[in-house]
Amino acid sequence: MSPTTVCVADVTILHIRGNPPPVFRLTDRFREDRSMAKQSKAQKDTMERVMHEFEHGELKMRGGRTVKNPKQAIAIGLQEAGASKDRSRSQNRRSLQRTKRKERRGETARAAAEGRRNDPTANPDKKTRAALYAEARRRDIPGRSKMNRDELARALGR
Repeated sequence: MSPTTVCVADVTILHIRGNPPPVFRLTDRFREDRSMAKQSKAQKDTMERVMHEFEHGELKMRGGRTVKNPKQAIAIGLQEAGASKDRSRSQNRRSLQRTKRKERRGETARAAAEGRRNDPTANPDKKTRAALYAEARRRDIPGRSKMNRDELARALGR
């Protein structure tokens, strides 16, 4: 049996009959095509993350149901990456910014499944700025609102 290849927006879906799940690869095939907009590195990274979540069964729709259709996964990836052709440039920019904020906070399915690297609760000695600020507020330390995390820790004598 020969493999079936489908190209959609810089993602190649290689599906060999009888061997699910399909394999996804980001390609540079559309670089020569002038009709498609060039994706930024942030957009590519987001598409890569979404396809990774889809391959591992972690990609969810709004209702919480798992995405099973590869075309739906690509549509979600394009929307999150801010590369949707159905939305305006400003809406796409906002979508990408929202997605990047979500990724930085570790609120993606991939981060939840693989464990958050920047998890402030992972190191019990290192409290978050919010926790330090709350303690500084209880102790009534002056100038606490303008302090960053390290300054709050110093002021509290940690």
